[in-house]
Amino acid sequence: MLICNVLGSTEVEADGTRLELGGPSPRRLFTALIAATGQPVSNDRLAEAVWGERTPGQTTSTLQVYVSRLRQALGERHRELLHRTASGYALRLAPDATDAARFTRDVEEGRRLLAEDQAQPAAARLTGALALWRGEPFADLLSSDAAQAARVQLHELREVAIDERCAAWLRMGDAARTVSELGAAVTASPYRERRWALLIVGLYRCGRQGDALASLRRVRALLADELGIDPGTELQELERRVLGQDPHLLLAGRATPHGQRGGAGQRPAAGETNRPGGRLWSSFLGRDEEMGTLKEVLDGHRLVTLVGPAGVGKTRLVMEYLSTQAADDGPWLARLADVSEPEVLARALSHTVGLADVGGDPRAMLIRALAVRPGLLVLDNCEHLVDAVAHLALDLLNNCPALRILATSREPLGADGETVVSLEPLALVGEDGRDGPAVALLIDRVRAVRPGWTPTAEELTFARQISSALDCLPLALELAAARARVLSLAEIAENLDDRFALLGTVPRGSLTAHATLHAAIEWSVAQLPDLDRTLLFRLWPFEGGFSLDAAEAVRPTDMSMIESVSTLVTRSVVIADTSMTPTRYRLLETLRAYCREHDPDPGGTREAHARWGRELVGRYVDELTSPRGGHVVRMLSRELPNLRAGITYDLTHHPEAALRTVAQIDRFWINGGYHEDGRQLLDAALRAAPHASTLDRGRATLARASLSALSEDIDETRRRFTDALVLATASDDLEHRVLLGWVLFRAALGLIIYQAAEPAREAAERALALGEEIGDDWLIASGQTMLGAALVLQGRPAEGATMLTAAGELATHHGRLWTAGCAHLFLGWAIMRNAPDATDPLARGAGALTALRQALTWFQQLEDVTFALTALDTGATALAVAGRVSDAARLRAAVHHHAARLGMPAEYLRRLRAMMGDLPIVETTDPAGEASTEATAGQLTWSQMGALLSS
Repeated sequence: MLICNVLGSTEVEADGTRLELGGPSPRRLFTALIAATGQPVSNDRLAEAVWGERTPGQTTSTLQVYVSRLRQALGERHRELLHRTASGYALRLAPDATDAARFTRDVEEGRRLLAEDQAQPAAARLTGALALWRGEPFADLLSSDAAQAARVQLHELREVAIDERCAAWLRMGDAARTVSELGAAVTASPYRERRWALLIVGLYRCGRQGDALASLRRVRALLADELGIDPGTELQELERRVLGQDPHLLLAGRATPHGQRGGAGQRPAAGETNRPGGRLWSSFLGRDEEMGTLKEVLDGHRLVTLVGPAGVGKTRLVMEYLSTQAADDGPWLARLADVSEPEVLARALSHTVGLADVGGDPRAMLIRALAVRPGLLVLDNCEHLVDAVAHLALDLLNNCPALRILATSREPLGADGETVVSLEPLALVGEDGRDGPAVALLIDRVRAVRPGWTPTAEELTFARQISSALDCLPLALELAAARARVLSLAEIAENLDDRFALLGTVPRGSLTAHATLHAAIEWSVAQLPDLDRTLLFRLWPFEGGFSLDAAEAVRPTDMSMIESVSTLVTRSVVIADTSMTPTRYRLLETLRAYCREHDPDPGGTREAHARWGRELVGRYVDELTSPRGGHVVRMLSRELPNLRAGITYDLTHHPEAALRTVAQIDRFWINGGYHEDGRQLLDAALRAAPHASTLDRGRATLARASLSALSEDIDETRRRFTDALVLATASDDLEHRVLLGWVLFRAALGLIIYQAAEPAREAAERALALGEEIGDDWLIASGQTMLGAALVLQGRPAEGATMLTAAGELATHHGRLWTAGCAHLFLGWAIMRNAPDATDPLARGAGALTALRQALTWFQQLEDVTFALTALDTGATALAVAGRVSDAARLRAAVHHHAARLGMPAEYLRRLRAMMGDLPIVETTDPAGEASTEATAGQLTWSQMGALLSS
């Protein structure tokens, strides 16, 4: 089937294969035929679409040539779809062959589903439709009335799709996502009143009534100032309802949440409620959004469970919620922490709602008492009674139609109809990038014990450090703040390694059911089945999280890993990030400290974790320079905290294994931009394993020398390469000879960076000869690459270019993308360094850019940030040679910004630039222009920097 996508630049696929349409003119012709939706297009109209008003002579014959090429591109199976008519040409396509047609169909179907109150499938259909957009519709067409009309029609339908999808989300109860989407959408299209109405309702349902009113005033002022009109009827009615706090705004599109209220005789008497008395004297911070969510969910659901880890503040949030409820809405609060047996649960709840203990079946009595009462029953701390609470809750809900139940637990009840609200730790950083509510809570509680205290900049730094180390858990933050009576924040931060001794007992009157944070965590862990608890105690060495495969590597016995990890996640002792593939799991730092303290075999656990790290590196190291190198760099970057921890352990217990591991991933230290990590670990491993084999020490010394070439002086780099050379020549076996080849190749690269042309050429020739001798094509290609670069450095660019072209072809053939990238990097340099009178400078710049774009593509595929920035910095010079000085200045400034952000040594880029010799220096002479260039440099993404290299 022929598929034509025009919501962006034109893309055509035939039976799943991407077709090349040729240059801009054939693409415009084909796009114009697609836009005609099967109708014939005359030669005159096609000529106008292809060339605009400047139509050349012989248009008919030129169009015939283009059509002939396009039919050839379509292939034998589809060529007849493009056919000649009496006056021009036509393209026959299936009804759904274009993304524009599919987009239109899906939007209309989504609107139909929404009209039928099928919000979820409507939202899915509209989301799929919007995902088809890649850019400006019919982007390849020149500006014309016909093209503009088609674009306007599609743009309007897209705006409708955005509105309809937000309406569907609102009907599904997802007000937060609606607000997130519409915040920017109303700015982009400020006169669409329905869009404003959806945003205002979404804000209101998120508990942001003030923001809803502010939006109403904003749109009213906008329409008055710019159009001189008042809002329409829908917005005026909405304003009235927001001002009147109409409760139905929270329930639009839903049934009444609790059913009809009973009459006065059906309400519970005042003494029959169990509302918490008095007030909580400490301030309640950072939970506005969660409070809004809880209110909204309880308005629409009868069984809600608030779940979260120990110390996260579940009970406090519920108490604050209860303080906002009317007296005739319950609430009855049952604190279940002291209820130890399931058999007494019903009797405890009977006492909670005020029933006298007169014997009989307490469950039946409880149901009879609540059967006709509207109210809210709160069951706090249910985790140790989950099964019993779930069964009793279902009995009550089935027999008491006006009753609602709110439970708090460290795991869901697992009951039919249950809605689960997860309470996460407080945010360390706010949406505006400033200190978040976790830091605010800590500072507030410190002020409570130090009246009049204002934190200094240094104390704020320690406050952030403490908040992060304590996982932003409210209970832990409050206990840490209590120590501020006798310790400075610096001392608290310093003593967090022994956090359970540092964090004392909770104050009197606290809502927590436990005397200490240690006891709260112990309560959570005690509820776990034995096998799951044993697994939990083996997870503490993981830093920065772990995958399911990683957990498999440290498990103590045969067990179902998915079931055990699922239990740990469900019970809020392990956090799962399912937005990543594979799913990433982690323990809160406080729980890690508890598990480390209670692990019966911490040495064995550390050993298993370090062994997993070694095996992970061994499994993937050979792929670092292959086409899958980018995937490996991403995976190793994700696991870097774990690898660092494992290597650190091995430095003491298995130093030679640590040496092998840190040397094996030498390309990772450079590709990923982890130069300092690599230097520190390699130095430590070389010190720890002085008696390792010459092969292992040689590989590690070579890795360290390669890093030295990026940031240290030439004498230090030469010394390190000389040491590696000595170790590589300690034996004449094949492994040592291969190592020798790589020492020579890497030494040549380092010498080229230092512009030592003659020594670089000699080292490259020896590497090439050794590669040919042992039959190592990769080493041959690498030697050719360095030899070609050395020849260019010696002022022989034509010879160098020939050598580099051959090296690139050989490396590409064997899938060695990094070597191929280096060959093209230096080829771009060779083209620019060609004799000034050999070719036009602009042509040399364009040729160099072609080579550098290919180098950049391969380096980015390998996720090699060091050499990707090298290619981009060289590309800035090529842009200057090509006459694009402004683009060159922007690119160089952006490279400086990204290099500084990644910690790349500035000396490396300066040496790289010196290699360009007398090529144009990229600079902006106008001070105002220079300031503008620097200001915008940090805004350029990697893809935008790469786009500047386009010719």
